[in-house]
Amino acid sequence: MPMSILNSRCICAALLSLVAGMTLAADPTAEQRQFQDFVRAEARRINAEQHAPKTAAEWQARREEIHAALERAWGGFPDEGCPLEPRKLGEEPRDGYRFEKWVFQTLPGVWMTAFAYVPAGAGPFPAILQVHGHWKGAKQDPVVQSRCIGAAKLGFFVLAVDAFGAGERGLGEQLGEYHGEMVGTTLFPIGRPLSGIQVYENMRAVEYLQSRPEVDGSKIGITGASGGGNQTMYAGAFDDRFGAVVPCCSVGTYDSYLTTASCMCEVVPTGLAITEEWGVLSSVAPRGLMIISATKDAFQFSVGEAQKSLAEVGPVYEVTGHPERLKHAIFDWHHDYSQPMREAMYGWMTFNLKGQGDGSPIAELPLDVQEPERIRCFPDGSRPDDWLTLPQFAAREGRALLANWKTPAFKYEWSARADELRRSLEATLGGFPQTSPLDIQLVPNVAVDPSRSVWTFSPEPGLTLRANCELAKAATTRTAVLLNLEGAVAAQTSPLAAELRDAGWNLVTLDLRATGQLAWPGDAIMRASDHNSAQWAMWIGRPLIGQWTNDVHRLLQSMKEAVGDVGPVTVIGQGPAGLVALCAGATDAANRIEQVAAVGTLASYVSDVPYENQRVGIMAPGILRDVGDVQHIAALSFPRKVVVAGGVAGGGAVLTIADLAAAYSVAGIIARQQECPEALAIQESTSEITALLD
Repeated sequence: MPMSILNSRCICAALLSLVAGMTLAADPTAEQRQFQDFVRAEARRINAEQHAPKTAAEWQARREEIHAALERAWGGFPDEGCPLEPRKLGEEPRDGYRFEKWVFQTLPGVWMTAFAYVPAGAGPFPAILQVHGHWKGAKQDPVVQSRCIGAAKLGFFVLAVDAFGAGERGLGEQLGEYHGEMVGTTLFPIGRPLSGIQVYENMRAVEYLQSRPEVDGSKIGITGASGGGNQTMYAGAFDDRFGAVVPCCSVGTYDSYLTTASCMCEVVPTGLAITEEWGVLSSVAPRGLMIISATKDAFQFSVGEAQKSLAEVGPVYEVTGHPERLKHAIFDWHHDYSQPMREAMYGWMTFNLKGQGDGSPIAELPLDVQEPERIRCFPDGSRPDDWLTLPQFAAREGRALLANWKTPAFKYEWSARADELRRSLEATLGGFPQTSPLDIQLVPNVAVDPSRSVWTFSPEPGLTLRANCELAKAATTRTAVLLNLEGAVAAQTSPLAAELRDAGWNLVTLDLRATGQLAWPGDAIMRASDHNSAQWAMWIGRPLIGQWTNDVHRLLQSMKEAVGDVGPVTVIGQGPAGLVALCAGATDAANRIEQVAAVGTLASYVSDVPYENQRVGIMAPGILRDVGDVQHIAALSFPRKVVVAGGVAGGGAVLTIADLAAAYSVAGIIARQQECPEALAIQESTSEITALLD
């Protein structure tokens, strides 16, 4: 085998650091650790009563609940699949099998690139769906090719597919693109996370397999490593057509995800409110399940974490009557799909799909692995110009959702509709917990500055936030809460803070949870500056934007006791924090907020390209589906005044006044209908906004 191919067996180092689960910052401070501790405590609380069932009937009922909840978390699946319309792009004979290149349609206008490895001889053959992980070459990668060729030479029809956004399905045509961070994030607002799309696309791949005359459609298995192992677990649990399921270097616990970095394709919003990982794995029972673990793997894929899940999966296999169909294979190796791991998989597939042997490893025959670029479905820039990328799909679906958003026809129609949308918004934000003691503590002013007040308060048990209030030199009833997701210092030192001081405003700032000095060190992954903390929040069903909105409400509750009566409050958000300000105004049932302002803020969740200079934390799964776009959230603050000062598109482009007027056109219609046209003020500049505030 050429040395270049041997070298390419190594996973791309950048992707490995992202998705193979490096444990994050070694020594966070107690302040930095409090958000992770809070999330993990919430996870333990909501999962405290979930244990393995004692009877098959009990498990069947629980399994149905898990499946229904997972499908909701994934945004549901189409009632009827679009035509597959498979097209062969090429084939070549090889020693012991035939290699074919295919594309087929999984969703309208969405095409999956695939390789088929067809064994020599008479079929029909049992089949294996091979899903790649975060290897640079995706289905082309030598690591993936190896197990495909090995299985084909042992008499399995093999289908290897590219996941959405990876391999030949990236933004561009070069292999090695990463479909996580702000690429996969574009799917959250439409309520269709990548984890669910992968399940659905793999189910469509099964339909393709069953359409092939060479395949015995009743004998299909699935396997993959790393992110591919994650796909394997979910597809195997959800689709009973998989008779053998082999996730490799991917099984652990959901709780361990709350200590590490992982790909957006591994995130299941509200997952920890549904079950722990054992509940998903148990859904494979009584079909064949072999979990492959490596001793030198990352923490969330470690042998110890896998054994925690297996301790609950084992009893399910017992009560369903087939404990022999569950196996844990452990290898003294690293994050990989090595030859011994592959040989274990061959044996397990042979036992469960062919009814041969006892599941013991089967030796691998010689492999003829090819250079990744040579075997592409679309070599040399030949991919169609109208190829739909992942963000383009998200934008298309987002526009379709908004097309169904009915603008109220008259004043009183909006009143009833607004109440309904506020309830939907609060639910989409994850809900606000019942009030707990604020535990306000005044911090002695070491500078003995009577114009400053500093206090701490607890928005929820386990969290402590620090707020600062600078009183204006002259007595005033104008107080601004200035939010910045980079933290209080960034807000205090901004030109906008100086403008507010010069205009005679009281100024309140704070580090919202998981921001500023409370941010988790090493939280950023590529363009996603709050990558990990935002994921952790989604796992417990409380996206960060909802938690930040709650922080603002609790801050306002604490202010009167800490500072005194400062009069009506204006909440201003800079950049991504503008969405927090808008959500706070929209959900302010206590009427503590007089007006809100979004400064340089994202004008629409719909974006054909990955988000730039945004936060994962402002993404609430399903917000476009269940509530609406940014302008609809803004309209929920009326008749409070809403100031929009500048704005940006998803890709980071600064918008003109005409762009902003278009982005907030429906909000403008509603303001006029409500006979308060002055409630919406828009300007192109992000400075000199105090003139627009009452």
